[in-house]
Amino acid sequence: MDCVIYTDGVGERGRVPHREAIRRVRDAGRGFVWIGLDAPGRDQMEALSRDLGLHELIIEDATSGRQRPKLEAYDDALVLNMSTVRYLAHETVTQVSDIVSTGELMVVLGRDFVVTVRHGDQITPTDLVGAPGYSPERFAIGPAAVMHAVADRVVDSYIEAAEGMAADIDELESALFTPRTRVDIEQIYVLKRELLELKHVIGPLTTPLRRLSVDHLDLVPAEARHYFRDVQDHHAQAAAVVATLDEQSTSLVSAAAAIVGVQQNTDMRKISAWVAIAAVPTMVAGVYGMNFRHMPELEARYGYFVVLGIMVAMCAGLFLLFRRNRWL
Repeated sequence: MDCVIYTDGVGERGRVPHREAIRRVRDAGRGFVWIGLDAPGRDQMEALSRDLGLHELIIEDATSGRQRPKLEAYDDALVLNMSTVRYLAHETVTQVSDIVSTGELMVVLGRDFVVTVRHGDQITPTDLVGAPGYSPERFAIGPAAVMHAVADRVVDSYIEAAEGMAADIDELESALFTPRTRVDIEQIYVLKRELLELKHVIGPLTTPLRRLSVDHLDLVPAEARHYFRDVQDHHAQAAAVVATLDEQSTSLVSAAAAIVGVQQNTDMRKISAWVAIAAVPTMVAGVYGMNFRHMPELEARYGYFVVLGIMVAMCAGLFLLFRRNRWL
């Protein structure tokens, strides 16, 4: 658990127990406390709930870690659930099975506190304390500034993941349309699966961000709503990019299926050509394998070699014919 006291937008350095931090803020009547939790257990959340007066449903959502992006208002708290994403770096997309990693992040906003609960290592909320762009003037707005900072970082991770997957699609597209290059169609399906996962992560956050930027919520001051509008714009940008990438991946699947069909037709033509060539000696051998007394060339001194020559000539002729027609 990380705990930081903010007074006039400036964070107090040093580790402070959360109970002491809450007491100091409430006794002073100014500032707020930012508490960061990593996959807390129910006992830990219940203890924190007694200190902050959180609703029991918040405890359940914080410990389960299986929540869809949503915004819920309680008596004295506002809860924002978001899905987090981390793009997994790799040298080439043709040899990976996972491209993005997902987790969850909850932000509980009160009048003099903000609690961030994460499940997964995709985002570290406390890293935002010294991040560029989050000046004391901005944190002076209050706890809503922390909610904005976290939401902004989450949406930025969506854009980073989308940009990485755009490069992966370009790589697969280039390989797919390069002559005499075979691309495993399963890798395109892997990319398609990861894009759908990213799409399902980004989409549901639209409504919560719209409410934070438009609705008059008691715990979100008007100044903070302006910043949430900027996050909403970035979120719309990420959603549009992912939708475009999804369409591109669908086109890649169709193109790959068509290329596989052409390759299969080519393989079938090669097989048919070799079968036709092999049928000539098979036919001659079948005729001479019959046990009849009166058959041509049975008594000829050079009959064996003549028949072999005829078979070789016919096979060579068929080979040249199929080669000319590009079957072989």
